[in-house]
Amino acid sequence: MKPNTPVPTVVGAGQPNEPLGGQPPAGSTPSVKDWDYEIKRHRAFEAVLWNMPAIAIYSFRRAAFDELGMKDNDIIAYSATATPKLEAITANSSTPYIAAYTDLRKGPAVLEVPAAGADGSLYGQVVDAWQLTIADVGPSGLDKGKGGKYLFVPPGHKEAVPDGYIRVDSPNYRIALAFRSVREPGKTATDAYAYAKKLRMYYLSEAANPPQQKFFDPINNRYPSLPFYDERHFEDMAEIMTVEPAREQDKVMLGMLASLGVERGKPFKPDEKTKRALRQGVIDAWFYLQRWFDHMPADKFYWPDRHYASLLMTDKNKRFTFTYDDRIDLDGRAAEYFWCTYMPKVLSDTPATQYLMAMADKDGKLLEAGKTYKLDVPKDMPVKQFWALTVYDRATCSFIYSDLNRTTLSSYDLDKMKKNADGGATLYVGPKAPEGLESNWIPTCGKRPLPAMRFYGGTEVLNDKTFKMPDFEEVK
Repeated sequence: MKPNTPVPTVVGAGQPNEPLGGQPPAGSTPSVKDWDYEIKRHRAFEAVLWNMPAIAIYSFRRAAFDELGMKDNDIIAYSATATPKLEAITANSSTPYIAAYTDLRKGPAVLEVPAAGADGSLYGQVVDAWQLTIADVGPSGLDKGKGGKYLFVPPGHKEAVPDGYIRVDSPNYRIALAFRSVREPGKTATDAYAYAKKLRMYYLSEAANPPQQKFFDPINNRYPSLPFYDERHFEDMAEIMTVEPAREQDKVMLGMLASLGVERGKPFKPDEKTKRALRQGVIDAWFYLQRWFDHMPADKFYWPDRHYASLLMTDKNKRFTFTYDDRIDLDGRAAEYFWCTYMPKVLSDTPATQYLMAMADKDGKLLEAGKTYKLDVPKDMPVKQFWALTVYDRATCSFIYSDLNRTTLSSYDLDKMKKNADGGATLYVGPKAPEGLESNWIPTCGKRPLPAMRFYGGTEVLNDKTFKMPDFEEVK
């Protein structure tokens, strides 16, 4: 408010000789002293929640280009399972990753997928800028495991697609993919890596003479793909929103972003006060989402008498749009995309992989940093393939750095573990291994743990919930 600007007086709605509405109650005063700052902070907070799906997927692209030196249509193919150097939201360290990015403003893009067979197969999704799946790939995808040439076309593309391509229309310009190279029986990790390198990606304009495919193997590189929770969050947001088409459902928020300096056709150059408001807004959003998970709605738990929640928290339609006839569930969408990326279009009643996150111990107490917990894994786990326990840092939802470099223990490691008399195994999560049980331990290094029990090829008793996973217990 400028100096000498009179403060509005409030006589009071409904007072004698006053209208019943049109002004606040008598004696009202504003809670805000600096309107410019507070409005920007509030709008920044809400924008972070609204933009969570887009910022999470864009962060992969930004880091690949800035930190790994990649370009559009280059392909990441990990030669081994991920280590904590892959700084990503709830990644797995059981199967090697494949990833790539492209910008359809440069024209339609071709993705050549090899056929599934004895040499290997792929599982994964291609997503748009809002992280909604536009194509599944592999045996469960559009190619049905036969392989082929996917052609991704930009918004409004009217030209006919040449014969021999699987057309996929994208509502956005920038798209991303993440696959897993699935090892076939009798094959090695080296074989899975060789299979991944059969992929090709290039623009349709280059189809007559495709360039030599560039592959990146970041196994020894830090790949920092986590979203920033400071003012840089809005630099990334500007990079997204000034490129992608405006959806009708987002125009009110885009109007708010314009007041923060995020506007199509204009450089993003916020002044110092705006930077402070943006920084505090995104920090508040991070704390709000942490609080959301600490007070997770009871209907999110997989079993009512256990403390596991599915990583794949869908909307009521078992999808990940969180869009209904009358509203968009902003908080539910933000929470899901805060701790998970690359979801399927629809969550099946019998998903190929089930991810159950331990949110508390058997007494319902939140898991804490510095404490040691144990988990009794039954001998007969309800899986057709394998199970794996991965422990993340609750603050970042990413792997925990440690000298041991161990993020996961799985059924593949049972031969190295100390087993219980009934054939099961007790796993330990904490800052220090119990004596003589180092092979059964995942280090937390002072971080608050977020354990994830993955069931690969879950059986009927898992899907119908007649099997119940024991809760974690604190080791006193």
